[in-house]
Amino acid sequence: MEILAFGVQSDEKPLIEKAFAGRHEVRCLGVFLTEDTAPIAAGYEAVSTSVNCGLGHRVLQTLATGGTQLVAQRSTGFNNIDLEVAERLGMTVARVSYYSPYSVAEFAWTLGMAVNRRIVRAANRTRDFDFRLDGLMGRDMHGRTAGVIGTGKIGEAFTRIAHGFGMNLLGWDITENPSCVELGMNYVSKERLLAESDLVTLHVPLMPGTQHLIDADALRAMKDDAILVNSSRGGLIDSQALVAQLREGRFTGVGLDVYEAEAGLFFLDKSLETVEDDTLARLVTFPNVLVTSHQAYYTGDAVGQIVDATVRNVLDYTEGRRSENVLVPRS
Repeated sequence: MEILAFGVQSDEKPLIEKAFAGRHEVRCLGVFLTEDTAPIAAGYEAVSTSVNCGLGHRVLQTLATGGTQLVAQRSTGFNNIDLEVAERLGMTVARVSYYSPYSVAEFAWTLGMAVNRRIVRAANRTRDFDFRLDGLMGRDMHGRTAGVIGTGKIGEAFTRIAHGFGMNLLGWDITENPSCVELGMNYVSKERLLAESDLVTLHVPLMPGTQHLIDADALRAMKDDAILVNSSRGGLIDSQALVAQLREGRFTGVGLDVYEAEAGLFFLDKSLETVEDDTLARLVTFPNVLVTSHQAYYTGDAVGQIVDATVRNVLDYTEGRRSENVLVPRS
Protein backbone atom coordinates (compact mmCIF):
# COMPACT_ATOMS: atom_id res chain seq x y z
CA MET A 1 0.00 0.00 0.00
CA GLU A 2 1.17 3.54 -0.77
CA ILE A 3 0.55 6.25 1.81
CA LEU A 4 0.32 9.96 1.02
CA ALA A 5 1.63 12.11 3.88
CA PHE A 6 0.55 15.76 3.98
CA GLY A 7 2.23 18.63 5.82
CA VAL A 8 5.60 16.92 6.20
CA GLN A 9 8.42 19.14 7.48
CA SER A 10 11.89 18.79 5.93
CA ASP A 11 13.35 17.46 9.20
CA GLU A 12 10.48 14.98 9.48
CA LYS A 13 10.66 13.52 5.97
CA PRO A 14 13.73 11.25 6.38
CA LEU A 15 12.32 9.88 9.63
CA ILE A 16 9.02 8.98 7.94
CA GLU A 17 10.69 7.44 4.91
CA LYS A 18 13.05 5.38 7.06
CA ALA A 19 10.26 4.17 9.35
CA PHE A 20 8.10 2.96 6.45
CA ALA A 21 11.00 1.43 4.47
CA GLY A 22 10.39 -2.23 3.74
CA ARG A 23 6.78 -2.00 4.91
CA HIS A 24 4.79 0.39 2.74
CA GLU A 25 5.58 3.04 0.17
CA VAL A 26 5.16 6.59 1.42
CA ARG A 27 5.03 9.84 -0.53
CA CYS A 28 5.72 12.95 1.51
CA LEU A 29 4.25 16.33 0.62
CA GLY A 30 5.04 19.69 2.18
CA VAL A 31 1.56 21.02 1.43
CA PHE A 32 -1.23 20.67 3.97
CA LEU A 33 -4.45 18.80 3.38
CA THR A 34 -7.15 21.32 2.48
CA GLU A 35 -10.16 21.45 0.17
CA ASP A 36 -7.80 22.53 -2.61
CA THR A 37 -5.20 19.78 -2.06
CA ALA A 38 -7.51 16.89 -1.14
CA PRO A 39 -7.89 15.75 -4.81
CA ILE A 40 -4.16 14.90 -4.81
CA ALA A 41 -5.00 11.92 -2.60
CA ALA A 42 -7.14 10.23 -5.23
CA GLY A 43 -6.07 6.60 -5.51
CA TYR A 44 -4.36 6.49 -2.10
CA GLU A 45 -5.99 4.12 0.37
CA ALA A 46 -4.23 5.83 3.29
CA VAL A 47 -3.27 9.42 4.02
CA SER A 48 -1.25 10.76 6.93
CA THR A 49 -2.01 14.25 8.21
CA SER A 50 -0.66 16.81 10.66
CA VAL A 51 -2.58 18.82 13.23
CA ASN A 52 -2.84 21.87 10.96
CA CYS A 53 -4.52 19.95 8.16
CA GLY A 54 -8.25 20.60 7.90
CA LEU A 55 -10.38 17.48 7.68
CA GLY A 56 -13.91 18.84 7.61
CA HIS A 57 -16.88 17.45 5.72
CA ARG A 58 -15.80 18.50 2.22
CA VAL A 59 -12.21 17.30 2.60
CA LEU A 60 -13.28 13.94 4.00
CA GLN A 61 -15.87 13.53 1.26
CA THR A 62 -13.23 14.24 -1.39
CA LEU A 63 -10.87 11.72 0.22
CA ALA A 64 -13.55 9.05 0.41
CA THR A 65 -14.59 9.64 -3.20
CA GLY A 66 -10.96 9.21 -4.22
CA GLY A 67 -10.72 5.87 -2.42
CA THR A 68 -9.06 6.87 0.86
CA GLN A 69 -10.10 4.62 3.73
CA LEU A 70 -7.53 5.44 6.42
CA VAL A 71 -6.53 8.76 7.98
CA ALA A 72 -3.43 8.41 10.15
CA GLN A 73 -2.95 11.66 12.04
CA ARG A 74 0.58 12.44 13.23
CA SER A 75 -0.48 14.17 16.44
CA THR A 76 -2.31 13.64 19.70
CA GLY A 77 -4.87 16.35 19.02
CA PHE A 78 -7.66 15.59 16.56
CA ASN A 79 -9.98 18.59 16.83
CA ASN A 80 -9.21 19.27 13.14
CA ILE A 81 -11.03 16.07 12.08
CA ASP A 82 -14.82 15.72 11.82
CA LEU A 83 -15.04 12.24 13.31
CA GLU A 84 -18.79 11.91 12.78
CA VAL A 85 -18.42 12.52 9.06
CA ALA A 86 -15.47 10.11 8.86
CA GLU A 87 -17.53 7.40 10.55
CA ARG A 88 -20.48 8.03 8.24
CA LEU A 89 -18.15 7.67 5.25
CA GLY A 90 -16.77 4.40 6.59
CA MET A 91 -13.26 5.75 7.08
CA THR A 92 -10.82 4.62 9.75
CA VAL A 93 -9.16 7.41 11.76
CA ALA A 94 -6.18 6.95 14.05
CA ARG A 95 -3.96 9.36 15.95
CA VAL A 96 -0.85 9.23 18.14
CA SER A 97 -2.17 8.98 21.68
CA TYR A 98 1.25 9.30 23.31
CA TYR A 99 4.68 10.75 22.64
CA SER A 100 7.36 12.32 24.80
CA PRO A 101 5.63 14.68 27.27
CA TYR A 102 9.03 16.16 28.09
CA SER A 103 9.32 17.82 24.68
CA VAL A 104 6.26 20.00 25.30
CA ALA A 105 6.82 20.52 29.02
CA GLU A 106 10.42 21.60 28.54
CA PHE A 107 9.44 23.96 25.74
CA ALA A 108 6.68 25.47 27.86
CA TRP A 109 9.33 26.24 30.46
CA THR A 110 11.57 27.63 27.74
CA LEU A 111 8.83 30.08 26.77
CA GLY A 112 8.12 31.00 30.37
CA MET A 113 11.74 31.67 31.24
CA ALA A 114 12.42 33.46 27.95
CA VAL A 115 9.75 36.07 28.64
CA ASN A 116 10.64 36.23 32.33
CA ARG A 117 14.32 36.93 31.66
CA ARG A 118 13.76 38.98 28.48
CA ILE A 119 15.97 36.64 26.45
CA VAL A 120 14.78 37.74 22.99
CA ARG A 121 15.25 41.42 23.77
CA ALA A 122 18.69 40.76 25.25
CA ALA A 123 19.81 38.67 22.26
CA ASN A 124 18.63 41.31 19.80
CA ARG A 125 20.56 43.98 21.70
CA THR A 126 23.82 42.08 21.85
CA ARG A 127 23.69 41.51 18.08
CA ASP A 128 24.03 45.29 17.87
CA PHE A 129 26.72 45.27 20.59
CA ASP A 130 24.31 46.93 23.02
CA PHE A 131 25.17 45.38 26.37
CA ARG A 132 22.99 47.48 28.65
CA LEU A 133 20.79 45.76 31.24
CA ASP A 134 18.05 48.39 31.21
CA GLY A 135 14.64 46.72 30.90
CA LEU A 136 15.99 43.19 31.25
CA MET A 137 15.23 42.56 34.92
CA GLY A 138 13.45 39.27 35.55
CA ARG A 139 12.60 37.47 38.76
CA ASP A 140 13.38 34.21 40.54
CA MET A 141 10.92 31.38 40.08
CA HIS A 142 12.00 29.84 43.37
CA GLY A 143 9.35 30.43 46.01
CA ARG A 144 6.76 31.65 43.53
CA THR A 145 3.58 29.84 42.48
CA ALA A 146 3.05 27.80 39.32
CA GLY A 147 -0.52 27.16 38.25
CA VAL A 148 -0.86 24.09 36.03
CA ILE A 149 -4.14 23.80 34.15
CA GLY A 150 -4.29 20.20 33.02
CA THR A 151 -2.13 17.73 34.93
CA GLY A 152 -1.89 14.78 32.56
CA LYS A 153 1.45 13.49 31.32
CA ILE A 154 2.65 16.87 30.00
CA GLY A 155 1.27 18.79 32.95
CA GLU A 156 2.99 16.36 35.30
CA ALA A 157 6.31 16.78 33.49
CA PHE A 158 5.94 20.57 33.74
CA THR A 159 5.11 20.21 37.45
CA ARG A 160 8.25 18.17 38.12
CA ILE A 161 10.36 20.95 36.63
CA ALA A 162 8.48 23.54 38.68
CA HIS A 163 9.11 21.44 41.77
CA GLY A 164 12.80 21.45 40.89
CA PHE A 165 12.70 25.25 40.84
CA GLY A 166 11.28 25.16 44.37
CA MET A 167 7.91 26.61 43.42
CA ASN A 168 4.55 26.36 45.14
CA LEU A 169 2.25 24.20 43.03
CA LEU A 170 -1.43 24.72 42.21
CA GLY A 171 -3.34 22.46 39.86
CA TRP A 172 -6.71 22.36 38.13
CA ASP A 173 -8.13 19.32 36.35
CA ILE A 174 -11.19 17.10 36.34
CA THR A 175 -9.21 14.45 38.23
CA GLU A 176 -6.18 14.74 40.49
CA ASN A 177 -2.87 13.24 39.41
CA PRO A 178 -1.41 11.35 42.41
CA SER A 179 2.14 11.99 41.17
CA CYS A 180 1.51 15.75 41.22
CA VAL A 181 -0.01 15.50 44.69
CA GLU A 182 3.13 13.70 45.88
CA LEU A 183 5.15 16.65 44.59
CA GLY A 184 3.10 18.96 46.80
CA MET A 185 0.50 20.18 44.31
CA ASN A 186 -2.67 21.61 45.80
CA TYR A 187 -5.70 21.18 43.56
CA VAL A 188 -7.92 24.27 43.66
CA SER A 189 -10.63 25.97 41.64
CA LYS A 190 -9.65 27.56 38.35
CA GLU A 191 -10.51 30.97 39.79
CA ARG A 192 -8.17 30.55 42.76
CA LEU A 193 -5.39 29.18 40.56
CA LEU A 194 -5.59 32.18 38.25
CA ALA A 195 -5.70 34.65 41.12
CA GLU A 196 -2.73 33.24 43.03
CA SER A 197 -0.34 31.96 40.34
CA ASP A 198 2.75 33.84 39.20
CA LEU A 199 2.98 31.56 36.18
CA VAL A 200 -0.02 29.90 34.51
CA THR A 201 0.53 27.13 31.96
CA LEU A 202 -2.08 25.32 29.87
CA HIS A 203 -1.99 21.58 29.20
CA VAL A 204 -5.58 20.58 28.44
CA PRO A 205 -7.05 19.36 25.13
CA LEU A 206 -9.21 21.60 22.97
CA MET A 207 -12.86 20.58 22.96
CA PRO A 208 -16.16 22.44 23.19
CA GLY A 209 -15.88 22.65 26.97
CA THR A 210 -12.37 24.15 26.88
CA GLN A 211 -12.80 26.56 23.96
CA HIS A 212 -11.68 29.97 25.29
CA LEU A 213 -11.08 28.49 28.71
CA ILE A 214 -8.94 31.56 29.28
CA ASP A 215 -11.41 34.25 28.32
CA ALA A 216 -11.66 37.92 29.27
CA ASP A 217 -12.89 37.11 32.79
CA ALA A 218 -10.11 34.59 33.35
CA LEU A 219 -7.46 37.02 32.13
CA ARG A 220 -8.78 39.74 34.43
CA ALA A 221 -8.59 37.30 37.34
CA MET A 222 -4.85 36.81 36.86
CA LYS A 223 -2.17 38.85 38.57
CA ASP A 224 -1.08 41.94 36.68
CA ASP A 225 2.51 40.66 36.68
CA ALA A 226 1.73 37.01 35.92
CA ILE A 227 3.29 34.95 33.14
CA LEU A 228 0.94 33.03 30.83
CA VAL A 229 2.16 30.12 28.70
CA ASN A 230 0.19 28.11 26.14
CA SER A 231 1.86 25.16 24.42
CA SER A 232 -1.32 23.10 24.06
CA ARG A 233 -3.98 24.42 21.65
CA GLY A 234 -4.53 27.98 20.51
CA GLY A 235 -8.29 27.89 21.00
CA LEU A 236 -7.86 27.64 24.76
CA ILE A 237 -7.22 31.40 24.86
CA ASP A 238 -9.49 34.16 23.59
CA SER A 239 -6.81 35.94 21.58
CA GLN A 240 -8.72 39.20 21.17
CA ALA A 241 -9.34 39.38 24.92
CA LEU A 242 -5.64 38.74 25.49
CA VAL A 243 -4.70 41.62 23.19
CA ALA A 244 -7.08 43.89 25.11
CA GLN A 245 -5.41 42.99 28.41
CA LEU A 246 -1.92 43.44 26.99
CA ARG A 247 -2.89 46.88 25.71
CA GLU A 248 -3.62 47.78 29.33
CA GLY A 249 -0.03 46.94 30.22
CA ARG A 250 -0.79 43.71 32.05
CA PHE A 251 1.37 40.61 32.46
CA THR A 252 5.10 40.22 32.85
CA GLY A 253 5.12 37.98 29.81
CA VAL A 254 3.07 35.75 27.54
CA GLY A 255 4.55 32.76 25.71
CA LEU A 256 2.43 31.29 22.93
CA ASP A 257 3.47 28.28 20.88
CA VAL A 258 -0.05 27.94 19.49
CA TYR A 259 -2.66 30.34 18.16
CA GLU A 260 -6.37 29.77 17.61
CA ALA A 261 -6.25 30.79 13.93
CA GLU A 262 -2.86 29.26 13.15
CA ALA A 263 -4.09 27.00 10.34
CA GLY A 264 -2.83 28.39 7.06
CA LEU A 265 -0.10 30.35 8.84
CA PHE A 266 1.98 28.16 11.13
CA PHE A 267 4.52 25.82 9.48
CA LEU A 268 4.54 28.10 6.42
CA ASP A 269 6.78 30.95 5.23
CA LYS A 270 4.65 34.08 5.17
CA SER A 271 7.56 36.51 5.39
CA LEU A 272 6.97 37.95 1.92
CA GLU A 273 3.20 38.20 2.30
CA THR A 274 0.84 40.53 4.12
CA VAL A 275 -0.63 38.66 7.07
CA GLU A 276 -4.27 39.66 7.27
CA ASP A 277 -4.82 38.38 10.81
CA ASP A 278 -4.87 41.64 12.75
CA THR A 279 -4.97 39.89 16.13
CA LEU A 280 -1.82 37.88 15.49
CA ALA A 281 -0.12 40.90 13.93
CA ARG A 282 -0.84 42.86 17.12
CA LEU A 283 0.25 40.06 19.44
CA VAL A 284 3.74 39.80 17.96
CA THR A 285 4.33 43.53 18.45
CA PHE A 286 4.08 43.46 22.23
CA PRO A 287 7.57 43.45 23.79
CA ASN A 288 6.46 41.04 26.52
CA VAL A 289 4.95 38.48 24.13
CA LEU A 290 6.86 35.63 22.50
CA VAL A 291 5.11 33.68 19.73
CA THR A 292 6.58 30.49 18.26
CA SER A 293 5.11 28.33 15.51
CA HIS A 294 3.75 25.22 17.22
CA GLN A 295 7.17 23.69 17.76
CA ALA A 296 6.92 22.47 21.35
CA TYR A 297 6.64 18.84 20.22
CA TYR A 298 9.46 19.22 17.69
CA THR A 299 12.33 17.20 19.10
CA GLY A 300 13.95 14.21 17.47
CA ASP A 301 12.76 12.05 20.35
CA ALA A 302 9.11 13.11 20.13
CA VAL A 303 8.88 13.18 16.32
CA GLY A 304 10.52 9.75 16.18
CA GLN A 305 7.89 8.38 18.55
CA ILE A 306 5.12 10.05 16.54
CA VAL A 307 6.39 8.53 13.30
CA ASP A 308 6.79 5.08 14.85
CA ALA A 309 3.23 5.22 16.22
CA THR A 310 1.94 6.30 12.81
CA VAL A 311 3.64 3.32 11.18
CA ARG A 312 2.05 1.02 13.78
CA ASN A 313 -1.35 2.58 13.09
CA VAL A 314 -1.00 1.82 9.39
CA LEU A 315 0.15 -1.74 10.08
CA ASP A 316 -2.72 -2.26 12.52
CA TYR A 317 -5.12 -1.10 9.82
CA THR A 318 -3.72 -3.40 7.14
CA GLU A 319 -3.59 -6.38 9.51
CA GLY A 320 -7.03 -5.83 11.03
CA ARG A 321 -5.94 -4.87 14.54
CA ARG A 322 -7.33 -2.09 16.72
CA SER A 323 -5.35 -0.12 19.29
CA GLU A 324 -5.94 2.74 21.70
CA ASN A 325 -4.92 5.10 18.90
CA VAL A 326 -8.03 4.40 16.84
CA LEU A 327 -10.63 7.17 16.96
CA VAL A 328 -12.94 5.74 14.31
CA PRO A 329 -12.62 1.96 13.85
CA ARG A 330 -12.56 0.13 10.57
CA SER A 331 -16.09 -0.65 9.42
